[in-house]
Amino acid sequence: MEVKELIAEEIEKVPEPYLRELLDFIRFLERKAVAQKMDLAIASESSLKKDWLSSEEDAAWKDL
Repeated sequence: MEVKELIAEEIEKVPEPYLRELLDFIRFLERKAVAQKMDLAIASESSLKKDWLSSEEDAAWKDL
């Protein structure tokens, strides 16, 4: 059985008052994943900046 199926089965057992809290937690995890991707993108940008901001790179892209 896949993890999503197991989670779906467990959700069926959760009392109604706790479902809002569960939804909040799921949304927290989604925001955390987005923040981690942004952190990685920012780190990549600073390390690749030296290659992007070169005269060779400008020449390679000038006709686009």
